[in-house]
Amino acid sequence: MNAVRTLGIAGCGVIGAGWAARAMAHGIDVVAYDPFAQSEQAMREKVERAWPSMFKLMGGKPENLGTLAFTTDLKEMCEGVDWIQEAAPEREDLKISLYEQMDQHAGPDVVIASSSSGFLPSRLQSKCNHPGRVIIGHPFYPVYLLPLVETVAGEKTAPETMDRADGFYRSIGMYPLRLKREIDGYICDRLQEAMWREALNVLDLGIGTTEDIDRAIIYSAGLRWSIMGSFLHYHTAGGEGGMRSFMAQFDPSLELPWTDLKFPVWSDELTEKLIGGCEAQAKGKTIGEWETKRNDVLVDIMHVLKKHNIGVGQVLNGDV
Repeated sequence: MNAVRTLGIAGCGVIGAGWAARAMAHGIDVVAYDPFAQSEQAMREKVERAWPSMFKLMGGKPENLGTLAFTTDLKEMCEGVDWIQEAAPEREDLKISLYEQMDQHAGPDVVIASSSSGFLPSRLQSKCNHPGRVIIGHPFYPVYLLPLVETVAGEKTAPETMDRADGFYRSIGMYPLRLKREIDGYICDRLQEAMWREALNVLDLGIGTTEDIDRAIIYSAGLRWSIMGSFLHYHTAGGEGGMRSFMAQFDPSLELPWTDLKFPVWSDELTEKLIGGCEAQAKGKTIGEWETKRNDVLVDIMHVLKKHNIGVGQVLNGDV
């Protein structure tokens, strides 16, 4: 894989600025494109605001920071970079047109990745002459701190493009999560959308305020999610029998009226996929080992929250 020395960014909002800060912190020069000249100053200010927290996360200021250049000429940006990260407004028609233009101007070895939150890559590459280099590289705000980037291939994306994406994103301190196939909304946003819909439903029914709903998350499941997500947590909740025991105790709990969202029809195949996935995810560790790890990390997280007097930290400080 050719090393990415210069990153092109199409779109200079908060996502584009986040990409710039992350790349520059890893020694990569950035050429940012936006059709509006006034976007340059705003982007530079966003990058500067990112530095303190980035440097703290990285354990100090890197010796070699990349540079940041700006242009209102799309062709100029495309012709001078090794990788393009599109961060334009979330309008599919705009992105399809933009991809058609970038495909015309960028060198044949330049990958063009979209920061889209949910559009299908097959649609974005539909008017490109070189669709094999087009992928989704969906980050999470703030891009300069959160490591996850969902990578998604379109119908015509070349396998080697996905391999190059793994290498590039890892080189700038990210965790590329490659989807097995494309779907609207990818993985994380579909999960967030489900919670958002149910949160709005609870709010609409007058069951709790927005603060109540947020506290229900940050004082409980939110802490667990930062460690082991949902599946591995329920695996531990089943006791020594893991997910198999959990399913025996609680299946079919999805029939209970605890949400207004639709759910898949249970089958033996789905059950085994769930159990097998959790057992593989546990990587041979016992339930007790996972519980010990979970508890150690939870205590450390709560001490950090106490220091900053936020979330559970306010409870520990008697401030709520």
